[in-house]
Amino acid sequence: SQPVEATDDAFWDQFWADTATSVQDVFALVPAAEIRAVREESPSNLATLCYKAVEKLVQGAESGCHTEKERQIVLNCCRLLTRILPYIFEDPDWRGFFWSTVPGAGRGGGDEDDENARPLAESLLLAVADLLFCPDFTVQSHRRSTVDTAEDIHSIDSCEYIWEAGVGFAHSPQPNYIHDLNRTELLKLLLTCFSEAMYLPPSSDSSNTNPWVQFFCSTENRHALPLFTSLLNVVCAYDPVGYGIPYNHLLFSDYREPLVEEAAQVLIVTLDYDSSTSSSPTVDGTTTGTAMDDVDPPGPDNLFVNYLSRIHREEDFQFILKGVARLLSNPLVQTYLPNSAKKIQFHQELLVLFWKLCDFNKKFLFFVLKSSDVLDILVPILYFLNDARADQSRVGLMHIGVFILLLLSGERNFGVRLNKPYSVRVPMDIPVFTGTHADLLIIVFHKIITSGHQRLQPLFDCLLTIVVNVSPYLKSLSMVAANKLLHLLEAFSTTWFLFSAVQNHHLVFFLLEVFNNIIQYQFDGNSNLVYAVIRKRNVFHQLANLPTDSQSIQKGLQRKKKTPEPISRTNSQDGVSMEGSRPAAPAEPGTLKTSLVATPGIDKLTEKSQVSEDGTMRSLEPESSQPPPEGNLPSAVSDGEPWSGEASHPRRDRRRLSSASSSGQWTPTPDWVMSWKSKLPLQTIMRLLQVLVPQVEKICIDKGLTDESEILKFLQHGTLVGLLPVPHPILIRKYQANSGTAMWFRTYMWGVIYLRNVDPPIWYDTDVKLFEIQRV
Repeated sequence: SQPVEATDDAFWDQFWADTATSVQDVFALVPAAEIRAVREESPSNLATLCYKAVEKLVQGAESGCHTEKERQIVLNCCRLLTRILPYIFEDPDWRGFFWSTVPGAGRGGGDEDDENARPLAESLLLAVADLLFCPDFTVQSHRRSTVDTAEDIHSIDSCEYIWEAGVGFAHSPQPNYIHDLNRTELLKLLLTCFSEAMYLPPSSDSSNTNPWVQFFCSTENRHALPLFTSLLNVVCAYDPVGYGIPYNHLLFSDYREPLVEEAAQVLIVTLDYDSSTSSSPTVDGTTTGTAMDDVDPPGPDNLFVNYLSRIHREEDFQFILKGVARLLSNPLVQTYLPNSAKKIQFHQELLVLFWKLCDFNKKFLFFVLKSSDVLDILVPILYFLNDARADQSRVGLMHIGVFILLLLSGERNFGVRLNKPYSVRVPMDIPVFTGTHADLLIIVFHKIITSGHQRLQPLFDCLLTIVVNVSPYLKSLSMVAANKLLHLLEAFSTTWFLFSAVQNHHLVFFLLEVFNNIIQYQFDGNSNLVYAVIRKRNVFHQLANLPTDSQSIQKGLQRKKKTPEPISRTNSQDGVSMEGSRPAAPAEPGTLKTSLVATPGIDKLTEKSQVSEDGTMRSLEPESSQPPPEGNLPSAVSDGEPWSGEASHPRRDRRRLSSASSSGQWTPTPDWVMSWKSKLPLQTIMRLLQVLVPQVEKICIDKGLTDESEILKFLQHGTLVGLLPVPHPILIRKYQANSGTAMWFRTYMWGVIYLRNVDPPIWYDTDVKLFEIQRV
């Protein structure tokens, strides 16, 4: 409780001189209550402790840590700062402390050189960067003889010490688990420095950059390029299966995995950048911006984002894609020996990384879609979506999976790739089917909509937009998938569902657009879908004859009191689930989850593009008259306050869930029903029914048929050339970067990092503001 002089080395040294400590020991020896007590009661001591610990790191970086003792001091200071920083961040009065130049305790002897002018945060970050390329501490020494003086840390070119072969580096250093452990501890400290973002509430202004990340990823950090490359390569080169020997991971501790996790987390945090507010490089590397912006350097100041956006070699893309696909598929790897293969846990970080790669580097996105390798990303995402659908603690995972598929679906190639037959049999809790990857996608989406957690309702628009985007390219749907699509239309076109929320009818518009695209552009191979449409023709007739008078509207709304489930699974012949699959389970009670901010509505998330004859796309003006009429309707997710975070969720869910929209804000009127009923795009389907139904009925009467295969054979050889209306132009809704999703990614990413860092629990029980921690 007494102020201690900064010069009293004997007192301060006891904090880092101890040899046998681990980061867990430091967390046990330095309880939260004591850190807070020192912060409140003797602030000058806390200031001196921080400043002294940083000074030790700077000294270690200067000297190159040649002795075991120096390395131990560096590691202990590193652990101590990791422990203390969150308590500095949680107190607004302390937040500026690391950015002040004069340390809390005076420095004896005045400022002897310019280094003193550096804020503490900058000295700390530069020291950590130097230490991450410190020969014999975190990287292999290149010096052969011991007689030679040790390498001078200031003269080494850290690009020769990149941690792993891959992007821009061909040499794979000898693995050294001590180096891996030391890197992991330093990266943990780095992540803790960056975590100041957790202590600021979410704001709609996502452009406020994190000063720690901004400095670390600037030209001030001479190791920015090799460190970015090291992190990326360490993640993408990691192979958790471990030489293919069963149970290997139980015999040998894998020192690489903690490093890979830490690297993935540091990487996604350094790439937290709102591309919608900045002039970001376009495909050819030029910036999108006006002539006035010419003074700016091309691309963002954040060097990590800059480097990521400039990767362009095919072999680099191949290395990244193969690595991410290998790791995402790891949880799906089924072996005949239970638990014999190591399962990784950091798939959420990988999905964020994959999103950043596609969002910041369009050449990478095109590369991914160029071959059917994209399916190696698609299948794991569908697996995670299906597995997490009933678990409210994994709603964030559901969102990011859907966002990635929305981004991919904006490109024609994605739809084309989906036609590849699906033969990999990953055990999933879905009906058995024979078909393509498109069938898999539709069947999983149907499962999410009909049996997912109610929190997922805001995602329905997104799910159906993805199906619309790919529909013009789907060559032949299986009978199972065709029935699923019609079951969704049946569920969404009941009067009580249509009348009970202001934008429920959008879902019907999306589904009709899917049927129109397939009938107009892919009629020939899709006899299954045509047959399903004919069998369920009454659904289309009911839509065409939807009543619009007040009495019928009221009657329609009454109906839902009898049917509480928004979408039942009746009439959906689900059949047997795949062998070896487990049903999607809800969250275990007591599971911790972090809240998320609301995501923008689909009209904010996407912009419409029209596909021309030659396959090129042109952007449409936002206020086009195309159905569904999105522009002129109040959005159910109140756009005025998307930042109220979790607080708005229960209310928003209730409002989106048709059963509870009787909160009096809105009632359907005849005019409102007329306004969109008149725009229902039913012409193509009605014409198809008009032509084909009499023919099919005639076959049945003539041949006394009850057999589907004969009718399907007839439909396969039939044609509607010249009988259908002129094909409509194909409309694609492409994802567009916006500050709403940027903020969503920030809260999601930090929520994941908060929950995944439990040993030691770096942020647990501190006063974070970016999200709330809740128990299921």
